Amino acid sequence: MDLVIRGARVVDGTGGPSYTADVGVHEGRIAEIGSLPGGRRTLDAHGLALAPGFVDMHAHSDLALLRDPDHSAKAAQGVTLEVLGQDGLSYAPADERTLGEVRAAIAGWNGPGDDIDFDWRTVGGYLDRLDRAHGGHGIAVNAAYLVPQGTVRAHALGWEDRPATAAELDRMRQLVVDGLAEGAVGMSSGLTYTPGMYASGSELTELCRVVAEYGGYYCPHHRSYGHGALAAYAEMVALAREAGCALHLAHATMNFGENEGRAPELLALLDAALAEGADITLDSYPYTPGCTTLAALLPSWANEGGPEAVLARLRDDAQAGRIRHALEVEGADGCHGVPVDWSTVEISGVADPALAGYVGRRLDGWETARRLLLDDRLAPTVLQHVGHEENVRAIMRHRVHTGGSDGILQGAKPHPRAYGTFPHYLGHYVRELGLLSLEECVAHLAGRPAARLRLPDRGLVCVGYRADLVLFDPGTVAAGSTYERPRVLPTGIPHVLIDGRFVLRDGRRTDVLAGRSVRRTARDLR
Repeated sequence: MDLVIRGARVVDGTGGPSYTADVGVHEGRIAEIGSLPGGRRTLDAHGLALAPGFVDMHAHSDLALLRDPDHSAKAAQGVTLEVLGQDGLSYAPADERTLGEVRAAIAGWNGPGDDIDFDWRTVGGYLDRLDRAHGGHGIAVNAAYLVPQGTVRAHALGWEDRPATAAELDRMRQLVVDGLAEGAVGMSSGLTYTPGMYASGSELTELCRVVAEYGGYYCPHHRSYGHGALAAYAEMVALAREAGCALHLAHATMNFGENEGRAPELLALLDAALAEGADITLDSYPYTPGCTTLAALLPSWANEGGPEAVLARLRDDAQAGRIRHALEVEGADGCHGVPVDWSTVEISGVADPALAGYVGRRLDGWETARRLLLDDRLAPTVLQHVGHEENVRAIMRHRVHTGGSDGILQGAKPHPRAYGTFPHYLGHYVRELGLLSLEECVAHLAGRPAARLRLPDRGLVCVGYRADLVLFDPGTVAAGSTYERPRVLPTGIPHVLIDGRFVLRDGRRTDVLAGRSVRRTARDLR
C-alpha cells in the first residue's frame, strides 16, 4: 500500500451517513477501506473528514491552468477537477480569425493571453496542450471541457445577428461532433453573450441533438437571469427535452429586484420537468453578487460584428447615445432585460494598470462606463450586486444542485467565489447555518457532479476509484476570501490528493502537477 490514511471520518460523496475508517491508496486509486495495517506511508487523519475531491462544475481557468502551475485558487479549496469551456466562449475549436476575436471578447475572464502560446485550434489540441503544460508535467488539477457554442457560431458565420444558413448549421454540427469525439463532455452556451445569443431556439435544438447523440450534456447560461428569468429557464428545459439532451443549468439563480423571493417558482418548474422524466442538474455559487465583463451588459446589437465593431460604436456619440438608452431605459438584453442601476456595478479588474484606480469603485453613470470600455478595450470586469440570499439558499438545497464557482481569476479585486466557493459551502452553510448536512453537501460538491459528467471512477470514496481526495476539518473549514481581500486562501483544508499524490500537504501547495485532461471518448459518450 502506498499510503494509508488512518482514522478519518469518511464522507463518501453518496449523501449517506459518514463513518470512521482507514483508507488505503495504491497506484493512484483507493485500494481498501476499513481497519488497515500500515502502508509505505501513513497519514493520521483523526479529527478530519475525508471526502472525494470537489468538482467545480463552472470554472473559468481555461488559460489559468496553462499560466500558473500553482493554481492554489482551486487546489487549496479541495477542487480536483474543473469544467472549462463555459458560457459559450473559449479557445477551441477556432481558426486564426475566431481565436483573435474570442481572445479580445473574453480578455476580462482570462486575460488577453499574450503570455500563452496558442498552438492549438481544435478541442483535442487544447486538451493535449493541458496535458503537456509546464514542461510536460501537466496541470495543477484535472480539467474537463465543454464545446463552446458561441465560439462554434463565430467560427461558422462570424459575429452576425442573423439565422444560420443550412450549410453554416451543418458546419456547426460538425464542429460540435468533432469536439465531442475529441474528448469534450458536452456543450455550453452564453445566451446573454454575443455571438451565442444570436442563435435561435431551433438552431440550439439542432446542436443539442448532436450532444444527445454523443451522450453529453447541454450547459446554458440562458437568456435572462432578470426580466423574464422563469421564461428563459423554461425555454432551456423545453429545448433540451425536444432534443433529448441532458441539461445542466449554469450558475442557476434568480437576480434583480423583480425576482426577489422567487426561487421556489424556479424549483417548481424544475420539479415538474424532473417528474416527467427530464434529465436536469444545475450549479450555483454561494454568494449574491454576479461577476462578468462590463461589456457583457451592452445590448446585443451593439456587439454585432465583434470587439472592434463594439469599440467603433462606443466612439461614435450617436451610437453611444443609443447604447445608453438601451441600458438605462429599455433594459438591454446583455443586462438581462433590466434597466441598469449603475450603483450596483463595481469594477473588479482592468487590464491597463493606469486604470487601477477604478478597481473597487461603483460606477457613477454611463459616461464613466463608456470611458472605461474604450480606454481598457472592453477588458474591465465587474461585480454586479443584484442577487438575493433567500434565492441562493433555496436553490442550493435542491436535490439536483451541484457546486460551481464561476470563478474569474483575473483582476485586482476578483469575486471571492473564485477562491472561496467550496469552503464557504462547508463552513458557512453547513457548520454555521446547518442549511445542509455535511454528507449532503459533499454529495453536491463531488458525487453528483461526477455522475453528471458520467465519470465512472471519480466522485466517491469507493474501492477502485481514483484517489482524488480532500481532507478537511469540519470544525474549522472556512473561506478566507472576502470582497475586500478576495485572494486569501481557505482555512481548515490541510491535505488534497490527485491520483494519490499530494497537491496540498499540511496546508501548503506542493510542486506536484497531477492534473490532466479528463476526456470522454466517442465510445464512452455513446
